[in-house]
Amino acid sequence: MRRLGFVLSLLGCLLFVLGGMCTARAGTIKIGLMGPMTGSWASEGQEMKQVLDLLVEEVNAAGGINGQKVQLVVEDDGGDPKTAALAAQRLVTQGIVGVIGTYGSSITEATQNIYNEAKVIQIANGSTAIRLTEKGLKYFFRTCPRDDEQARVGVKAIKKLGFKKVAILHDNTTYAKGLAEETKHLLEKDGTVKIVFFDALTPGEQDYTAILTKLKSANPDGVFFTGYYPEAGLLLRQKKEMKWNVPFIGGDATNNPDLVKIAGVDAAAGFYFLSAPLPKDLPGKEAKAFLKKYAGKYGNPPNSIYAVLAGDGFRVLVKAIEETKSTDPDKLADYLHNKLKNFPGLTGTISFNEKGDRVGEVYRIYKVNEKGEFILQQ
Repeated sequence: MRRLGFVLSLLGCLLFVLGGMCTARAGTIKIGLMGPMTGSWASEGQEMKQVLDLLVEEVNAAGGINGQKVQLVVEDDGGDPKTAALAAQRLVTQGIVGVIGTYGSSITEATQNIYNEAKVIQIANGSTAIRLTEKGLKYFFRTCPRDDEQARVGVKAIKKLGFKKVAILHDNTTYAKGLAEETKHLLEKDGTVKIVFFDALTPGEQDYTAILTKLKSANPDGVFFTGYYPEAGLLLRQKKEMKWNVPFIGGDATNNPDLVKIAGVDAAAGFYFLSAPLPKDLPGKEAKAFLKKYAGKYGNPPNSIYAVLAGDGFRVLVKAIEETKSTDPDKLADYLHNKLKNFPGLTGTISFNEKGDRVGEVYRIYKVNEKGEFILQQ
């Protein structure tokens, strides 16, 4: 009887383990998306969600990840650090394997420690501030490049355009101030371009004529604005109203079609900005096929490269889960750091270094033409 009891007990344990395995296999893999679904950057967040919704559909239609379906769990960060911290806290309680996002560097910074302490993989798509990957956070990655690379391309553009005197304007956010300071450092080191103005505006205001007047009195050959597209659009519109025709260059956060809507086509024409290649300029066959499918579902291709960079974050996370056959955060982080090499992303090949930064040169220079179109400069 003892032996029979032992056998039954062993059989019960075995059934329990097998039942648990079956339940795990039948369960879903939850992946989070944190983005600005509302607020001044809402167009970015909404496209991020559309891209990931489509990719989740594709993965699930193909049988899921290692036989498990994927569920996207979305939280709105509102483009605000406090809202983002609350969104991150909600996400880490919902059993997510990783989170894609977010767009703004200061917004991402408000969430990094929350995800890291919860051992949740975070892959940012638009957060380029240098210090985000200087903290030694094991679970943080980004598919966008860093501001030190952007600053190098910015200095190259400033010199190519022949500016001898330049004004640098930022908005005191983590991203904008960091890019401005890095550009200032590189220009001072180079010594061929004089910085005649370096200051910040207050984001969210509707009248920038006072700061534009200060800029004009410094008499620069060009202005490098490192803030975001809502303020850039107003600056362009209001400097045209002042009849001040100095050229403006923007950082990659000015890359959004709403810039032209805010500024007006005439005021936006001639504006230069730095960016990863826009969706329409992505050369790969896989990228073109995906953009065509996206346009078929939503009526037009994505306007923002940051939405596509979010898609690449999702795709590398899926690859890591597939290859490791695990959702263990340490195994996933190790794979992304050390084993993912030249992954064929929609935005180009993707590898990560030990800090979680994307390896390789990504930035290009664009110019707004007379029709308000963004044209890649050769």
